[in-house]
Amino acid sequence: MVKKSIITESRLIEFYMDYVLKHNKQPASVYIFSKENNFDEALFYNFYANFNAVEKSIFNEFFKNTLQILTKNDDYETYDSRTKLLSFYYTFFENLTANRSYVVYALNKHKNSLKNLSALQELKKSFLAFIDTLEFETFKIEQETIAKMQEMGIKESYWIQLLLTLKFWLDDSSAGFEKTDIFIEKSVNTSFDLMDIKPLKSAIDFGKFLLKEKMNFKV
Repeated sequence: MVKKSIITESRLIEFYMDYVLKHNKQPASVYIFSKENNFDEALFYNFYANFNAVEKSIFNEFFKNTLQILTKNDDYETYDSRTKLLSFYYTFFENLTANRSYVVYALNKHKNSLKNLSALQELKKSFLAFIDTLEFETFKIEQETIAKMQEMGIKESYWIQLLLTLKFWLDDSSAGFEKTDIFIEKSVNTSFDLMDIKPLKSAIDFGKFLLKEKMNFKV
């Protein structure tokens, strides 16, 4: 008698990724999937309701693995927000590259419409929660509703940035995906530079000073 496979969430993900890469499609049923991998069908439902839930979980696992790697570095908590985000991107895309065949299978047919792709829903929740932990210097808005809209706008803009980077990586044919690394560096740095309010604050403070002193200039 063949010994049944021990089933954990990570084992199911491993079995699922292996299956779709061999067959280039989802299993026709949980019954077929469980028989091929030698475990009782009922065990599948201890973790997932269907295969779409597995796909959502896989991309979220890439995210969780990324954070685990980052937080194992004792210096990570001393990084500023820009460096934390850059570190996240580089590590996250290293994870994707290690699983590129699956990611290309899962996303390539949707690469021009990733924003509403259901497989990325859990990743989006986790990524936005991560963005929430970063500190961005913005103008302080006293009106609560507008302040919340500002916060949501920042988070959504970074989600779109991640999707754009993902699409760039899918199309990248450079050795070692070095062009994606350049894209990450330039896009993250640009996004932080655009939010840098210090020069604007200085101009406003200078304007206030001029008004206070009632200075008139003739050129």
